Amino acid sequence: MKHTISILVKNEAGILSSVCDLFSTRGYNIESLSVASTIDNVFSRITIVTTGDDVVVEQICKQLNRLINTIKVVELPKSADKCIDRELILCKVTAKDDVRSEILRISEIFGAKIIDVSPDTYTLEYSGDNRQVMALIALLRPIGIKEIVRSGMVAITRENQFINIGKKD
Repeated sequence: MKHTISILVKNEAGILSSVCDLFSTRGYNIESLSVASTIDNVFSRITIVTTGDDVVVEQICKQLNRLINTIKVVELPKSADKCIDRELILCKVTAKDDVRSEILRISEIFGAKIIDVSPDTYTLEYSGDNRQVMALIALLRPIGIKEIVRSGMVAITRENQFINIGKKD
């Protein structure tokens, strides 16, 4: 089963390496990884999607909490009413004359933006949850996907998960 873990860390050199080392030395797989500084540049948020049963993920969270620069580790809820998740993709699609209108129609239905046009390709930008991203890819695949880049999932709870951390009064 997939689990999403959000980790608030001190924004210091080597912390991402420490997190990745923890996963690799214990044989855990990272399915998706996204990291950036928060509103306060002293902290970064790492969002990791991994697989495993509840016991394995609980162990991962405990081990992440032991890392020196870790402030807080939260396993994000799976339900859409408690958590919002998105992924950005850039997708280069073969754009022969006979399929250009089809690509435009699919883009319009999904709300994807065509951000680059060349004689042979259209490049689309799209942001959505995993289900939406996979549906768009499934519709574009028969047309001919030349290249695809995915950002990895970013997620946030609907309520404050890191209350008063790094807050300046």
